[in-house]
Amino acid sequence: VQLQAFGGGLVQAGGSLRLSCVVSGRIFSPNVMGWYRQAPGKQRGLVATITSDGITNYASSVKGRFTISRDNAKTTVYLQMNSLKPEDTAVYYCNAKHPYRASWNYWGQGTLVTVSS
Repeated sequence: VQLQAFGGGLVQAGGSLRLSCVVSGRIFSPNVMGWYRQAPGKQRGLVATITSDGITNYASSVKGRFTISRDNAKTTVYLQMNSLKPEDTAVYYCNAKHPYRASWNYWGQGTLVTVSS
């Protein structure tokens, strides 16, 4: 299984970016796809997840600003980020995992998002 993330870049505070992550290979269902981020000097943490049934979960810091979605036909997960803040600056990683099979848990390579003030 491979995950490839796209869409990072430099944006001014208040701007928007859309991240995409294409998942390829043998994909089990049900599954949970999501985005995590790691800022310099901090641990990787949850941004948002979405199940194969479309149930979403967000970190409180991004709720109302970020929207996660997925296209099951294209096995792609998206993260629309609006009203970006400098504190959103981080490397964003996409993840795909099975809710019950711990061994089926994969990460993308990460994409850098930098928000300037």
